[in-house]
Amino acid sequence: MEQYEPDRLTPVQVAAVRRSLRSGRAALTRRSLLRASAGGALAAGALGALSGCGIPAAGKTGGGTAAEDHSAKEKEVAFSNWTEYMDVDESGKRHPTLDAFTERTGIRVKYSEDINDNNEFFGKIKPQLAAGQETGRDLIVLTDWLAGRLIRLGWVQKLDPSHLPHAYANLSPQFRTPDWDPGRAYSYPWQGIATVIAYNRKALDGVEVTSLSDLLDDPKLKGRVGLLTEMRDTVGMTLLDMDKDPGRFTDDDYDAAVARLQRAVDKGQIRRFTGNDYTADLSKGDLAACLAWAGDVVQLKADNPDVGFLVPDSGYITSTDNLLVPGKARHKTNAERLIDYFYEPKAAARLAAYINYVCPVDGVKDELAKIDPDAAENPLIIPDQAMRAGSRAFRSLSSAEETAYEGKFAKLTGA
Repeated sequence: MEQYEPDRLTPVQVAAVRRSLRSGRAALTRRSLLRASAGGALAAGALGALSGCGIPAAGKTGGGTAAEDHSAKEKEVAFSNWTEYMDVDESGKRHPTLDAFTERTGIRVKYSEDINDNNEFFGKIKPQLAAGQETGRDLIVLTDWLAGRLIRLGWVQKLDPSHLPHAYANLSPQFRTPDWDPGRAYSYPWQGIATVIAYNRKALDGVEVTSLSDLLDDPKLKGRVGLLTEMRDTVGMTLLDMDKDPGRFTDDDYDAAVARLQRAVDKGQIRRFTGNDYTADLSKGDLAACLAWAGDVVQLKADNPDVGFLVPDSGYITSTDNLLVPGKARHKTNAERLIDYFYEPKAAARLAAYINYVCPVDGVKDELAKIDPDAAENPLIIPDQAMRAGSRAFRSLSSAEETAYEGKFAKLTGA
């Protein structure tokens, strides 16, 4: 069991949350673009509440212990997700995959888009989880590092494999053995998030880019390179470029990666550290090349033929957003049935066609081709064998490591 973090976030952790809300993946991702103004206001308000008052510390509680399962009598499931992270119909008001699930099973899905940031949402549900109480949710979606924290704290329920035949059979090998949940006993991926190098051909003007070293060192790209404000992505890609494993690195390795990035900053190689706002700069050519998230690149390429991407020979960082059943959830079996449904190829293909992130479900390509042939052939959505082979995950961090590493990264970025 991990040592419990203090009641209040440290100043470094608060800064990391603010950076994420302002310009990280939570700011203007595919899932929140259409609601950026409303979502941003909500997230900022919640952050103020999170940093301004302490959250009760956990003692030994019943967190993670199943409540009586009411699934058989109460044909419903409460599902909390990120904004714009589910397929919608032309009206923008209904979710076809959820409607199809209800029509088949009779289970009504109470779907809420109330997750805007991992830390903010954790602050929202933490008091109930710590007290061994219901959160009012049966299924939640959290990014891998926070999913791992909840598992270590005993605040999510172990899944019943007998309720997950499609999930067990169709989960891509790329996502089967994360260090924070080996064998996926407590979680299944909702979507994968690949960090790659994106470029604007016109802005490169003949400069050859094959690796992160080119971005950090080529004087022809000085002042026209973008890196990400998300520490795990930027440092993880740098570790790979230095032939270090982001799943097994040491403190010295981390410091060496930060020092390498600092040298690039000091000589003016880096235009700026960004969240999704790199998309406008890349399209216009203000950035010649940058670290980017695959879901954004898919959208950019559709709108601008000058935009392309590459996966360095050293590999790329992959993270996941994950489905979990919180402790004391009232409808665990219903939640498991919904997880399993999204691992059926037809449902998974409908999601992939809308979301454009890395699909974690094997056997989807043929179904996706019926909806969107181009998406079915895109390795950023359906990874081919070579793409899967290059995938690497940033290892889990202890609370002390998280504070130390975020502090060093904040100094690097000027946050």
